[in-house]
Amino acid sequence: MIRVEFLGPIGKAPIEMEASTLADVSAKLKEDTSLATWLDKCAVALNDTMVNDLATVLKDGDKVSILPPVCGG
Repeated sequence: MIRVEFLGPIGKAPIEMEASTLADVSAKLKEDTSLATWLDKCAVALNDTMVNDLATVLKDGDKVSILPPVCGG
């Protein structure tokens, strides 16, 4: 089981799911229409390390963070 957390303005509670790779996580999250507009714009961190390869293998207890783009000043 992995934990997926949504940071910033996404405003969605963390969820837990079974997934073998980030591609599995992506496919499951795309089923949620409220997330569809965010997913193409967001960065992803695995256990607090930025990743960009959907083939990344996950293990039980991993934390995937979905990080939306932000503006600062």
